[in-house]
Amino acid sequence: MQANSTLQLVPDDSQPMTPEPVESTTPLLSTRRLNAYFGKARVIRNVTIAFADREVTAVIGPSGCGKSTLLRCLNRMHETVPTADVEGDVMLDGTSIYKSGLDAIAVRRQIGMVFQRPTPFPTMSIRDNVVAGLRILGRDGPSRKEADVIVEDSLQRAGLWTEVKDRLRDSAVALSGGQQQRLCIAGALATHPRVLLLDEPTASLDPASTQTIEELVYEMRKSIAVVIVTHNMQQAARVSDRTAFMLGGELIEVAPTNSIFTNPRDSRTEAYVTGRFG
Repeated sequence: MQANSTLQLVPDDSQPMTPEPVESTTPLLSTRRLNAYFGKARVIRNVTIAFADREVTAVIGPSGCGKSTLLRCLNRMHETVPTADVEGDVMLDGTSIYKSGLDAIAVRRQIGMVFQRPTPFPTMSIRDNVVAGLRILGRDGPSRKEADVIVEDSLQRAGLWTEVKDRLRDSAVALSGGQQQRLCIAGALATHPRVLLLDEPTASLDPASTQTIEELVYEMRKSIAVVIVTHNMQQAARVSDRTAFMLGGELIEVAPTNSIFTNPRDSRTEAYVTGRFG
């Protein structure tokens, strides 16, 4: 599979479902009655939501409401946790990413993820961190020359190229925290994903680095779909087109961001965004 290819997924019709209507047009990524478990504990409850291409969706809610678990279900990271299980479905372009026999790593190349704390590979150079996700392709992967183009493009898109172009052979741990997080974003972008999942990407960063990441998220909507989990409602208001509010593992409301913050339909959403709990 080439780095910019699209997953060839086959619809799984073995368990037909009737999803709730979520969008008037076919979404890029969607869930249908999604449930997630840790052992017997159900932490995501019948969540049906759609994410449009070239749009930023923020997921907000109090700690423990299931935001990060939802994100991990969207690219099959949840299944890497012992005792974890998923019911329902997640669809990319209308086809199931949980289809039997489908390689989870191939899914994650199309639906990338960046975590709360920067996680570059400490023994790798800046350059090698960017292309680490391409190594699984083996002989089908890019040549050295092609990889150099991917490195520059990915670092450009992550807003880091001018800062590191003369340091590509240096260790990634020599970078600041904010630079390391942008390096992780560059690594996720190197596989040319169609969706990028961001789990509290600025939680451990200083205000200046946070602003840089937010500006980057705003720019990325021009080419891919972005889903960002955040505790910071001001951040959600600044960077997102749509906002989803979760509580107790349930999706309470999803709407254009301005509507969520100025005219929420559900009283629980209003209570949360006005600071009465959470």
